Amino acid sequence: MLRTVLECGIVPFFENSVAGYSVEEMTDPYYWFDGEAGVLGPWDWKIGCVQSGDVFYGKYLCSGKAAFATLEWYRELRNYRQSLPKYDLLDGPQTLVMDYLKEHGSISVKEVRGLLGVKKSAADALLTRLQMQCRVVIGDIVRVYRGEDLHYSGWQVASFCRPEDLVDSGGFPGASSGGFTGAPVGFPFGGASLECSHTPLESYSLLSSRITELTGETSSRLIAKILG
Repeated sequence: MLRTVLECGIVPFFENSVAGYSVEEMTDPYYWFDGEAGVLGPWDWKIGCVQSGDVFYGKYLCSGKAAFATLEWYRELRNYRQSLPKYDLLDGPQTLVMDYLKEHGSISVKEVRGLLGVKKSAADALLTRLQMQCRVVIGDIVRVYRGEDLHYSGWQVASFCRPEDLVDSGGFPGASSGGFTGAPVGFPFGGASLECSHTPLESYSLLSSRITELTGETSSRLIAKILG
């Protein structure tokens, strides 16, 4: 799955407006995670992808749905998104979360709830808005083992961080290897940057062309639904 993500450069996790353009549709149905059957597929494999340090993962495509992107393509998306007024950092709660991240490096949904005094649904919605603004990504995911036998049924807990921290610091703050490679979680970009040399419109054009190249889709309306 990681190899496929790297080849695509940017790809939604779930089925969307462009047919065939998702990890879900590229997956053999048998491996699309079913907790009852105990089959481990992309729902679990995404942990290894996140911890590989090769991609950015978060809810930043298709109006707030999960997606993967390499540095090259996430940089273009971030450049475009942050040029749009609708993705400005507007309200106080968002600012509080960003200030927390600057100080602590990472935050969980539980910590957002404690910080803001809100329910889980509100914390999830706020984090999704920040991910759509390309200010926050999922920096690490850990498996949750439950019951007397410590069984794993697919339940996971994510931690969030700023994308620039992954690049600038070389890894997710406080992350462990999670058993994937035995190496620290980090982005091996060798001094790469999230700064983009294109204009926002050039970035959008490049992203649109990439989706067309991958899928054959030429409808600007459908591509816009993905890129927001």
